[in-house]
Parts: sequence; structure tokens; C-alpha cells
Amino acid sequence: MASLTRAATLVAPRRLGGAIARQFSALSSPVEEFPGLPSTTPTLSTASSSSVTTLSSGLTIVSENASTTSTIALTFPNAGSSCETASESGAALANKCMAFKSGSGLSSALILRNLEDEGATPFASAGRLGASIGFTTSPDKAEHLIPLLGTNCTFEKWDMKDALALAKVDVSEAQSNAQSVLTDSIYAAAYGGQTAMGKPLYTVASASTIQSFRERTYVLSGAVLSATGISDHEAFVLSVEESFSEIAVGTASDPIAPVYLGGESRVNAPSAGYAHVALAFQGPSSPVLQNVLKYCLSISGASAFAAPGIIGVYGGADSAGAGAIVDSLCTSITTATFADVVERAKNLAKAEAIFALDGGSRTLVESMTSSVLETGNFSAAGLAASYDEITAADVNAAFSAAFASNPILASVGDITSVPYHATVASRFS
Repeated sequence: MASLTRAATLVAPRRLGGAIARQFSALSSPVEEFPGLPSTTPTLSTASSSSVTTLSSGLTIVSENASTTSTIALTFPNAGSSCETASESGAALANKCMAFKSGSGLSSALILRNLEDEGATPFASAGRLGASIGFTTSPDKAEHLIPLLGTNCTFEKWDMKDALALAKVDVSEAQSNAQSVLTDSIYAAAYGGQTAMGKPLYTVASASTIQSFRERTYVLSGAVLSATGISDHEAFVLSVEESFSEIAVGTASDPIAPVYLGGESRVNAPSAGYAHVALAFQGPSSPVLQNVLKYCLSISGASAFAAPGIIGVYGGADSAGAGAIVDSLCTSITTATFADVVERAKNLAKAEAIFALDGGSRTLVESMTSSVLETGNFSAAGLAASYDEITAADVNAAFSAAFASNPILASVGDITSVPYHATVASRFS
């Protein structure tokens, strides 16, 4: 009986100055009092996963599902300037400028208006080893805009005129940029200035070659479509297959591998008052190993760079110091002890590759495309593992092979005091 009395006292309403104290409401859930309240326990985020599918047309589709924005890029590996014939110089650049032009019954204005209405940002690029066209938008709009990548260009006169005018602007800007001229000089010295790989990328094309080049190289066979922020890969593949029905399939053909020669390219511009110099060698075929070599050179104190099939160092100085900068570049290579920095170089190269995956949907798409073209597949774990597998012996063997090749010496600007190729090559013989 005493225990029941105590329990009754505990549950009795408290009185403050003779009044009953107000109690809190006892609703079973906050949602009942505040309808539409967001969930306080959202689903856990998951790691990105990728899927790869190759269609009967030869198009490879790779997608991932964790990105908050969607970038979709269609890459044609045979549409770079290295695939131009002798009469098609400049066609790769001109066709980059033909991106999103009239086709399949749609005008260029309507195509761009559709992209803008959906908040999409279009882009196009072209280089020596391929060309890409694509856009970035929100994931819910991506699938709706895919058909705009698959239009069949009709080469309207006004579109051709605009593309050639834009290409001329690109050429003019490139020719006035010392870094761009030096890049062309490096390729010219490496592969020969008259070869497909060694000739300048920035050249004005003739109108008659734009259509023939596009019809031959902008085909589905061998192309790669990369997409981020795609939740349902299978449905996306079906949508792409339907949207790209008007693109020519073409025939699968591996581009002819360029032959490395090595040599010298000098562009004399005394009025510049400054010399830009690059010393390079034949690099490994593996982009992963090449990236590690680049960081080995960087750690050793040089400004290193890497391009497909080429690894080297760069420097610049005023007219009086141009000779000294070449000597410094040679010394930084011949006196470096790469065995001590291999692990650090591997970690830096791997970090650069992994950070690129998290640097935005555009860089992620570029990494996905590169991986598929190189290995036929893509995964972040596989990318990291490819760097972990490299050994000090691999790095030493790659450097030995590189330094055994005929060196590349490219210089632009006031290069009066820059030594010639034979002098530099003798230091590595």
C-alpha cells in the first residue's frame, strides 16, 4: 500500500502556486506535428561504382553513379590531328569548331538553345590523339540531352564559315603563345615535322577537307562515351543506343603508331628577349609509369612534363642565360639518383590521379575515358593498384631506355646562345 501511495504521488500533477503546471505534448512523432519535415536519418552515402558496356557498333559506354553532376563526353580516338592525311591538315581543329552545329533536322541555334534551357554547359576539344564533344548538367537532365551528341552534321555553309573563322582565331592565339609553339616544336623534333604526329596541331584547314575528315573519323566504332552521375547503367545504355542511331558505325581501325626519331627544332624570335627550352626523351608506353617518371624528375629539382610517348624537362631564361639553362637541364638529369625517390614519386603520381577523380565530373570523365582507351575498363581501386604495382626496377629500366634514345631539343625565342643538338646529345652517349 505504501508503494502505491508513492507511485500516485509521482504521477500527480505538480502545483505551482495553486495552478497546474503545463506538460509537454506527447505526440508519437515530430512528423505528426510538423508534416513534411525532412528525414533526420538520411541514407548513408556509398562509394562510386562504375560499369562498362561495349555495343555491337563498337561504342564503349562507361558510367559511374556517385557524382552529383553529370558530365557526358563522346570521344573519338581517331579524330585527332595524327590521323589527318597530308591534304587534311587542320581538319581536326576545324571539326572541333563544328561541334553542336546543324544536323538531324536541328539548327545550331536550336541545339544550343536546348542545352541552355536545361542548364547544360557544352564543350568540345581536339588534340593529336583524339577529339571529344560533350556537356555538363544535372543528372536528371542528362539522358534527355544525349540525342544532341548524336546528330548527323549537315555541314551548312554558314556553320562551315563560322567554324573556319573560329579555327583561325585558335591558330592565331596558339602561334602567339610561346608555350604552344614549344609544344609543337617538341613533337616536331620527336617525330619529324612532316609526319602526322609531328606536324602542328594548329593549322587552318581548307573547307573541302572538313567533311571528308569528319565522315571518316567521327564514327562509333572504337569511340568511348563516358558519363558521371548515372544511377541506372542498363537504362542509360538503351537510351544511348537509340539516340546514336544516326551516327555512322564505321570500321574499327587502330591508328598507326608514330615512329620516334628524336632531334632538334628551333624557332628563332630574337625580339622575344627570352628563350624557352625543352629537353626530352622517348617515354614508356604506359601512362602510369610515365607519370611516375615525371615526378621522379620533378623531385630531383627539374620542371618536368610528360606527353604521350615523351618525357622531359623544361626551363627558360633571358637571352644571356639561355646556354646556362640548357646545361642546368642536362645536369638535373645526369646527376639525379632516382632510386632514392621512387616511392615518393609513386605516391605523388597516385595522389594526382586519385585527386583527379574527385576534382569534378569533367576531370573524372577524362580519367574514365583514358582508362577505357588504355585498358578497356575503369575503377578507382584498379587505378590506385596500377601505381602500387610499379617497382624501382621498372622505373630504372624506363629511365635507362629513355636516356638511350635520341634526345629531343626544342627551343623557342631568342635562342642565339642555345647549344645545338649534337652538343647536348653527346652528354648522354
